[in-house]
Amino acid sequence: MANGYQSGHKIIYNGYWLYADAMTSISVARPCVRCGKLPTKEGYDACLGHIEGALSACCGHGVHAPILIMED
Repeated sequence: MANGYQSGHKIIYNGYWLYADAMTSISVARPCVRCGKLPTKEGYDACLGHIEGALSACCGHGVHAPILIMED
């Protein structure tokens, strides 16, 4: 069984991805455990928003250090 995190919530793969605490589908977004906000409608972390020139960015959601990967 695979596992990971989505917005700081532990998720597991058991044929499909589920939140580990309630065994419910991850198709329903949960707020970030760090800032308490849902992702923006574009899918960005709410506390970061859009970062011009970023290929990838994550606030870490209280699970790991923030990550920012720029184009250059």
